[in-house]
Amino acid sequence: MKHSIFLAFLVLTFASCSKELSFDNETFEKKSTIPCEKDCPKITIDIPIAKNVPIVKDSINKKVFSVIKEIVYFEEDPSKAKDYKTLAESFIASYEEMHKKFPTETFGWEAKVKGNVEFESDQIINIKIEHYTFTGGAHGYQGFRSLLFHPKTGKTIFTDEIFKNAKEFKAFAEKEFRKKYKIPEKSNINATGLMFENDKFQLPQNIFYTTEGLLLYYNSYEAASYADGSKEILFPYAKIGKYLKYQ
Repeated sequence: MKHSIFLAFLVLTFASCSKELSFDNETFEKKSTIPCEKDCPKITIDIPIAKNVPIVKDSINKKVFSVIKEIVYFEEDPSKAKDYKTLAESFIASYEEMHKKFPTETFGWEAKVKGNVEFESDQIINIKIEHYTFTGGAHGYQGFRSLLFHPKTGKTIFTDEIFKNAKEFKAFAEKEFRKKYKIPEKSNINATGLMFENDKFQLPQNIFYTTEGLLLYYNSYEAASYADGSKEILFPYAKIGKYLKYQ
């Protein structure tokens, strides 16, 4: 009897350990109950949820959730939103509260969040989050977020950690960026109308691993005005492999 129990334990342990990390997209949606004829307030969150490997999935899911909370949460107490359902509800609640105070000025709130596993290897996982929010004003805000993780631990990999020498890569990237956007080599980086902080080239906040190569992506306002839009530059892995720790 004891032998059978021990064998059953080994089988369950092996089955648990043999499971691989996987992702399934889940969608969360909420609409306002306040009557409206068009542009009715709505939030949609479609996001990959990590599964199977407990510690790893928990680490990844917690980080993804915290980033999405930054994008769509407008209440004063962040601790109230504990999951995507309550996060969606809080966005609509914020709209309805504002609408009660300013009924003729508050309309058309919208939030769309779409996430996907952009890149996955045995060294790195890259989740891409595309987001759009409109809460009044002349226009909404659209952007992309890149989240990088260790596949074995689920821990976040920060963008400066993906390079063997971030300073060397930055110097290389600036030369290539200047070529693409026709900025004279000896001119100020903002000479043609860009808006880099302190007039110095910087790597973007979001760097994506893609099937084609490493993408440096600058959201609106990060390197240029809203009117000028986002800026980006793609480097094939064959060209920059020597700079990368992870591929």
